[in-house]
Amino acid sequence: MVKEAVQALGSLTTNVAVRDWILNKYPGTNLNTIQCQTIVCTVNHASRIHYPENKKPRLATSQYDFLFRPDKGKLEWYDPAKHGQWSIAETDAGLLKVIPGDVEVETVDADACDSGFAAEAHLRDYLALHLSDIEHGLQLFTQDDGTDGIEFITDIGRIDILAVDVKGALVVIELKVDQTPDAVCGQLLRYMGWVKRRLAHGKPIRGIIIGQSISDRIRYAMADIPNVELREYELSLTLRAVPALDSRP
Repeated sequence: MVKEAVQALGSLTTNVAVRDWILNKYPGTNLNTIQCQTIVCTVNHASRIHYPENKKPRLATSQYDFLFRPDKGKLEWYDPAKHGQWSIAETDAGLLKVIPGDVEVETVDADACDSGFAAEAHLRDYLALHLSDIEHGLQLFTQDDGTDGIEFITDIGRIDILAVDVKGALVVIELKVDQTPDAVCGQLLRYMGWVKRRLAHGKPIRGIIIGQSISDRIRYAMADIPNVELREYELSLTLRAVPALDSRP
């Protein structure tokens, strides 16, 4: 439907025009799905790596690579001759990055990609790709201009993940990786207050704190706060022996 909309609207269009065209021709289509799939298919959108279609290093030559973002909120048909080749590459820290250039599976210097704290970035990226592991039906929040809910920028900081549940409630997700209990609790409540007043337009607001270990300090701080949940995750590693090569010629 996204491809059909862009073809009908012409080479240069906008996220809003694509959305409205689809909703007009296919009434009842999920708005968030339209916005997410537009990001998936935009070769130079930094957040496209957070979707299953783009979770491996590759050249932008697949069926999901037909849009280019010349400016925020704008779209045009992707033409490698005009826009150059774009790729999804893996950094030396194991993170995916959208980059210009003819790169497929080679690694890219992590410092050049401004990857930040790798442990938190890995956790955030994994959860963004597996929101159903947090809750069935959870989807990334997206705006009309193509901005999605991963490291969502507000005027009081960045929300780790902003999502939408099956009932339409906005879900603020904060990750406790390298933060004190007071910091993560304060951030969650601050962001929930901001989302309620600036973004929700009357929709319900929920909050989730995710960490490898949720301390009693966090549990007591959140005990009487409505619509806030606490989740712990576990990491596991399994090693297996690799058979020796046959020494015979």
